[in-house]
Amino acid sequence: MRANPASAKLWRMTTPHPISRLDRWLARVCVNCLVCRRARRRQTGAAFTLVRQVETRVCPFCRAYARVYGRQAHEPAGASQA
Repeated sequence: MRANPASAKLWRMTTPHPISRLDRWLARVCVNCLVCRRARRRQTGAAFTLVRQVETRVCPFCRAYARVYGRQAHEPAGASQA
């Protein structure tokens, strides 16, 4: 069975270093970002697609969100990890 590449990216983003004050500040920007908030809330549409495409490659705020909260920026805030 092949590993999920998205989970591999998340693992690389969450393990290399401890969470710094800068990471927390950058993640707070992502929490308040209108596009990311809509993607987390709706889980469909243009905002969701944009955030999924951009988060790990371009946006430093989305990468910090993944490091701080342990989930991608487009995943719902209330989703529990199994």
